Amino acid sequence: MLELKDVNVSYGAIHAIHDVSLMVKDGEIVSLIGANGAGKTTILHTITGLKKASSGSIIYNGKDLMKVEPSKIITLGMAHVPEGRHIFPTMTVAENLEMGAYIRNDKSEIEETLKSVYDKFPRLYERRKQLAGTLSGGEQQMLAVGRAMMSKPDIILMDEPSMGLSPLLVKEIFKIIKEVHKAGITVLLVEQNAKMALSIADRAYVLETGRIAMSGDARELLNDNKVKKAYLGL
Repeated sequence: MLELKDVNVSYGAIHAIHDVSLMVKDGEIVSLIGANGAGKTTILHTITGLKKASSGSIIYNGKDLMKVEPSKIITLGMAHVPEGRHIFPTMTVAENLEMGAYIRNDKSEIEETLKSVYDKFPRLYERRKQLAGTLSGGEQQMLAVGRAMMSKPDIILMDEPSMGLSPLLVKEIFKIIKEVHKAGITVLLVEQNAKMALSIADRAYVLETGRIAMSGDARELLNDNKVKKAYLGL
């Protein structure tokens, strides 16, 4: 579904991403783990066109994303849940969800998707008339995921969904990611919580200072001594 080949990204004189190659197959959860500052968010921003690669290729369902305007990428079936959630705080929960469907014109199907989102996240239904900025951190993350689902994506890129949440809410967010996957959506997950990320993923990549250091079956990486020492505190 998604393949990066030898992607390089620079910020001025700083070479941030070095020859990164990775792939996400249809129906998978793929995790990209690494320390803070390793370049994980930069890779997501490069996929969605917020940052331009200096070389390499990004192919999504046969289309070269480097030739597609960032505003058009969402119309190809890709949604992005950014780090920090970026919900619209002065709009209600329902209005935030409606914004997620702004590229769609099929009113009856939008209503069906909205019902499906509310079924998955009953708390959002309870708070549908509440201003999004008054929600808790966990509820805002649910809203960010729900809003992404409103565009009916084939793949969702998630950037640090557990950041800043309590351990109890972290478990809830990862349960939500599994629910999203069960709904038939492919997931590329960027996450600092390596243990949780590897526990739900099919495959994973380890990013170190802008380079892919390791890759493979997520369960195998979870039990790898180097990964345990560097990322799991074991």
